Amino acid sequence: MAHKSGFVNIIGRPNVGKSTLINRFIGQKMAIVTHKPQTTRHRILAVISEEEYQIVFSDTPGIVRDPGYELHRSLNSSAYSSFEDADVLLLMTDDRDDLNPQENLIQRLHNLQAPKILVVNKMDRMESEHIDKIISHWADIVSFENTFTISARDGINTDELFNFIVKSLPPGPAYYPKDQLTDRPERFFVTEIIREEILLQFRQEIPYASEVVIEAYQEEETITRIAALIFVSRKTQKGIIIGKGGAAIKKLGTEARKKIENFLDAKVYLELHVKVKKNWRDDENMLRRFGY
Repeated sequence: MAHKSGFVNIIGRPNVGKSTLINRFIGQKMAIVTHKPQTTRHRILAVISEEEYQIVFSDTPGIVRDPGYELHRSLNSSAYSSFEDADVLLLMTDDRDDLNPQENLIQRLHNLQAPKILVVNKMDRMESEHIDKIISHWADIVSFENTFTISARDGINTDELFNFIVKSLPPGPAYYPKDQLTDRPERFFVTEIIREEILLQFRQEIPYASEVVIEAYQEEETITRIAALIFVSRKTQKGIIIGKGGAAIKKLGTEARKKIENFLDAKVYLELHVKVKKNWRDDENMLRRFGY
């Protein structure tokens, strides 16, 4: 039987469950997941390889309907780029679907020749009538090869979805070594872990005004020493992250270090600093530095 391979790209609005689904498929935490929208900022490739196939999943940022910053426009550009190399496309929606998709998204779906699969996530939170309404609405707009109602968090119907994805792959060679899990280096995931803790520990604008950069990363025989810089937009945000007497940043560092040690399977010394860079979300040079 011919070897099958392909890029399987997942698109949808922020916080719809794209990262949770990929983590479910991979069997380990590859992308950060929180209850807050815009958790995913970078396109991450996650690779699943078996003898007869290789799937390259693409976790993309959620599509921001009304982009208020250059950062948001960059995230949308990254999300829409997933149409360009998709061998299979998953359109993911959930119980918050307002049934009013953007014209830009509809046009791109119509133009895409690759197989398209509608995935309705968070079925455990919806009545069957609501699920039927979402499926019927999307079916009137776009022709899908198949539709799946799932719970990515609980793993309901995800095996059936995965098997259909494998069937939909075109014949092709492996794009990555069979033992490779992602296209991102360890340092990237360290910054994501720190950013995840910021999302979990702080409210309102703080997580969205923050970006993490690794300044130093030194692997020694018994410990890995990491220095990270947290950029924020305003001086008041810096004060909140540091906290009274440094209590907030100490808690942030402690929780992030534990997760990094678990990820690297090594002892870690983590040093965090905060720096103000006004309006970095509208600064194209800073966005390029941050990899957007």
